[in-house]
Amino acid sequence: MPGELEFQNILITRNISFDLDSVIRKMNPESIFILSDTNTAFHCFPKIFDILPATYQHFTIDAGEKNKNIETLQNIWNFLAENRAVKNSLLINLGGGMITDIGGFAASTYKRGINFINIPTSLLAQVDASIGGKNGINYHHMKNTIGTINFPQTTIVAPEFLKTLPHNELLSGYAEMLKHSLIADNENFVNFTEEKIKEKIDNPDTLYTLIEHSIRIKTAITLADPFEKDVRKALNFGHTFGHAFEEFYIQTEKPLKHGYAVAYGIICELYISHKTLGFDLLTLLKIIEIIYALYGRIDFALDDIPKLILLMHQDKKNSDSQINCTCLSKIGKYEINTLITDQTAKDALIFYKQVTI
Repeated sequence: MPGELEFQNILITRNISFDLDSVIRKMNPESIFILSDTNTAFHCFPKIFDILPATYQHFTIDAGEKNKNIETLQNIWNFLAENRAVKNSLLINLGGGMITDIGGFAASTYKRGINFINIPTSLLAQVDASIGGKNGINYHHMKNTIGTINFPQTTIVAPEFLKTLPHNELLSGYAEMLKHSLIADNENFVNFTEEKIKEKIDNPDTLYTLIEHSIRIKTAITLADPFEKDVRKALNFGHTFGHAFEEFYIQTEKPLKHGYAVAYGIICELYISHKTLGFDLLTLLKIIEIIYALYGRIDFALDDIPKLILLMHQDKKNSDSQINCTCLSKIGKYEINTLITDQTAKDALIFYKQVTI
């Protein structure tokens, strides 16, 4: 791809076998290792199997965000060590955001760093999780607390893998695309109806275009600020509340998909944006209408609010014991490092519970 995608060596392909073969031949690794989860080992690995050398080694871990932990990381390190991975080995991470996060971290730390390629297989991973060089694991019930910023040699985005996904997985990825549009687009995309959005997601050609557009937004931001000192914090929009929702429901054994949690977090952080930065109320209500139509809604108790606020305080973006959000004054104009009080967070959660469309 031309332009800013060259910065992170991102390739959007309609022929995964051909392009992966070309990348491997160019890199000429001493040995090749594949990391997948139980889902992608079954659905996605057969699409790349034929172009791999006979000496490849394949390691599969259990699917699910709960497995993005230090025990799984140790198992990946052990797999690499037992199979004599060396500095010039290549680890191919084949999977969604959990696989690219933990696989990227394993590769970044084993022997102080070996080469790795990301092949994201979920929409969420293709437009967000695998883009930007963030790698890591969850620790002590906190999202991505331990990790690195280290870019893969190549990220190969193959929309054909999305054919294996149920519709709710596509919607989970669309939440990150929605986030990208809100922070970076000037067009008033909120005029889209629920039906129009679903039509775009379900159409392979329009989805391909949406993926490329979303990747360009994220890549441009990470190019400007690779190590999240400034503008890259805009990509955290929706995630302060979203991560709290995600962690809360993991602990209650009713896990939320990451994108769904981010969508609900967007509602809360847009409410704060309305109160603090004057984000337009009618636009806020229209976005809420779209999110509820696409994702439904969660129903937590008032007694759960202190638990959610405590989870927000554990977020790695915070400073000076205050909760740190990204907010919007309007679509396409964000404000990073918006510090909020516990009372403001509580007000946003109560608004979420009470607002009806």
